[in-house]
Parts: sequence; C-alpha cells; structure tokens
Amino acid sequence: MKTILFFITALLFTMISNAQQFVDKAVIEYEVNTNLKKMMGNDSWDEMIKDNLSDLKISYFSYTFADNKSLFKFDRWSPKTRIPKYQKEADEENSWYFDFNTGIMNMQKQIVGTNFVIADSIPKIEWKITNENREIAGYNCRKAVGKIMDDVYVFAFYTDDITISGGPCSINGLPGMILGLTVPRLHTSFVATKVDVSFSDISNIKPITAKKTYDMMGLKSLIEERTKDWFSYGEDKEENKRQKNIFLWNAFL
Repeated sequence: MKTILFFITALLFTMISNAQQFVDKAVIEYEVNTNLKKMMGNDSWDEMIKDNLSDLKISYFSYTFADNKSLFKFDRWSPKTRIPKYQKEADEENSWYFDFNTGIMNMQKQIVGTNFVIADSIPKIEWKITNENREIAGYNCRKAVGKIMDDVYVFAFYTDDITISGGPCSINGLPGMILGLTVPRLHTSFVATKVDVSFSDISNIKPITAKKTYDMMGLKSLIEERTKDWFSYGEDKEENKRQKNIFLWNAFL
C-alpha cells in the first residue's frame, strides 16, 4: 500500500511540475501605444500639427532577461505610426538596464536632445494587488495598482510564471513579470505580444557605459533648472502645469 501511495505522490508531483514551467530567461516583445494628440497642448501651434500626426504612436520594444538582470529597449516602429522624426528619436535612444541581484539600475534617457545616463538604485513602487485577472501572451496575469513619482498611478498585469520582478521602462517590484501596463496620465499602454524562451545569447544584457552618469534626483534637478521657463507662456496655467508634468514624467519613467 505504501508503495502505491509513493508512486501516486511521485506521479502527481511530476504532473504539477510539468504543468507549471517557471521562466527565468526570455525575450518579451511589447507593443507600446501612445495617444500623442491627447498629450499635446491646445495652443495654435499644437493644433496646427495635430492634423499631420497619426492618432497613435505605435512601437515595439524588447525586454531581454536572464540571471535576474534585464534590458528593455526599442526594437522597431509600426508602419501605422506617422509622426515627425524628432518625436521618434528619444524612443530609439532610450534603454533601461536592471540588475535585481544588486538592486542597481542603469538607464539611458534622451532628454531635450541629449543622452543622459542614470546610475542609481532600483526605485521602489507602492503596489496594491487586486483579484482581477487577465490572460496576456498566453500567461495568466493578476492586476496590481501602483503609484510612481508621488502621484502618478499605473495599472499593471503581472504573471508569477515568469520569475523576474520586472516590467517595461522602470516599472518593477511585483512578484513576477509585468506583461501589461497602462499609464493613464501619459496616455500610454504596454502589452506583451510574445514571450520567446528559446534565446541563448545574453551578451547584450549589460549596463550602458558613459563618461558621466547622474543619479535620479541630481538629473531631475538639472533638467528642471534648464527648462524652468519652458512652461510659463500663455494664460492657461493649468495646461502649462499639465505639459510640464507630462514632460517630466516621460523623462523619468
């Protein structure tokens, strides 16, 4: 009898193990959608150029990870995207490297036409996990609500079948990988379209090298000083404040 119970227990353990395959290295592709027109202001210049823009800026980014380290960067544009080249350049230059073993991040962000490299500790995000679920890229995901930059809410769907605690851009800190993310104040969403577990080349998962690096607070102070007069024009003070916030949120997401 004991022998039969042993084999039944072993069989059940094997079935459970095979049913839940945890992913510890992969390349995840994200489709990123941003409604540029909703982010723009209402002055005459912005209204004039809106007619020449596609409603959505659609791009694809890759998140490559292994050994609890990750790199998130631009891959390609959707042919549906019709925007000026200067509005594409920052997305093409930006990249995010995270080492979850050491708690260090290394990001390159193009801000006002200049590439800055940020070397700092991985930011902590306040999360509240809910009971809502959704399937994304074949994975069952659970919803969580987070708050970044003091008062910007983000809505994430993560799966604990993928073991790294990462996500698009600098969003992280859930018990698994974020496959869906919405940032309403930036009118932007990130949705994983596929997860490739077959790759083997991890040589590109490395920090950006630069002669000069900044910590997050130091660079934010520098950018705020350089752009302090940018958002003081016109009579609509609330719109000026909104545009300043959008600029800073985009710069440091």
